[in-house]
Amino acid sequence: MTASAPTGRNALLSVVIPVYGVESFLGSCLDSVLADGTADLEVVAVDDASPDGCPALLDRYADADPRVRVLHLEANVGLGRARNAGLDRATGDYVWFVDGDDTLPPGSVDAVLTALRAHRPDVLLIDHLRVYDRDGRSETDPSGRILRGITAAGPLSGAPELLEFQHAAWNKVVRRAHLVERGLRFHPGWYEDCAFSHPLLVGAGTIAALDRVCYHYRQRVTGGITRTVSRRHFDVFDQYERVFAELDRIGPAAEPFRARLFRLMVDHYLVIVGNHSRLPERDRADFFHRAAGHFRRYRPADGYPTPGGLAGLKHRFLATDAYWAYAALRRAYRLAGARGGAAPADGPEAGAATAPPTADGGRQSRVRAQ
Repeated sequence: MTASAPTGRNALLSVVIPVYGVESFLGSCLDSVLADGTADLEVVAVDDASPDGCPALLDRYADADPRVRVLHLEANVGLGRARNAGLDRATGDYVWFVDGDDTLPPGSVDAVLTALRAHRPDVLLIDHLRVYDRDGRSETDPSGRILRGITAAGPLSGAPELLEFQHAAWNKVVRRAHLVERGLRFHPGWYEDCAFSHPLLVGAGTIAALDRVCYHYRQRVTGGITRTVSRRHFDVFDQYERVFAELDRIGPAAEPFRARLFRLMVDHYLVIVGNHSRLPERDRADFFHRAAGHFRRYRPADGYPTPGGLAGLKHRFLATDAYWAYAALRRAYRLAGARGGAAPADGPEAGAATAPPTADGGRQSRVRAQ
């Protein structure tokens, strides 16, 4: 493991960029981060043993800009642990995890720095756009509406709907001391942002929102776990076990949010189990049964806000572990879609009919060697 030396001055903001296999995107990412921020910005780029030209490119940026520090890992460790390595090297008061194939629109770092100086929150939430490689179009994320009207920093109890903001790491700028004090880290496996984002918000003292698009989230044709058929989608169960273990650790202060998080977990499982682009068909029943086990294990004693309609029907199937009924409903929907010309990959057959924004926001984490 090799690392460039720190600049000798703590910045207000450390941007941690894990890098693996993104040579064609990395320059744009770094340029967008370094475009502003002056001396209050530090960039910690973590080369996760990338097999392409990324390591040399990072070194060239570090030689040209003293704000850039590079950490070269000797072996590939995966997205979560690469972020942890960058966090360990960061010196800024705040940390922002930016993925190496995404970009920041002009003025984003300055806008974030201004918000941090004004509020000094534990967590600052930012809005984003999804940008599609295939045709260059962009679209807003439905969860962005949740940030509207939040003008001051406060506890989650004042705006519990923030739990439904997309559970990504890159849309949250976090006070570094808060992460250290709570021991919050990224865990290995897919869907690692679930076990980071939800506990982060529940345990935060103050949360502020910046109702401004500060992140362009690249939607690549390949490379995303939401378009990868694999049994590794079962990793999501480990991540939610960590979420609820952290709620137990937080104690009574977390109880007002347990039912909402349970609903988000169930909707997330239904999205995964219904999507033909994620689970191998032979593993679909097994995933459903595992999800039903979590339903029984984590269902709040006082109940939770059960959805109506088709989504509520799926919840009832999961509550009773009735995979045969769920599978019949899914087949009927897909047959109807096929007769109509198309069976959408993420339509109502994929999960809750009105799944909340955090049910899945796209890539989550990149597929990489581990």
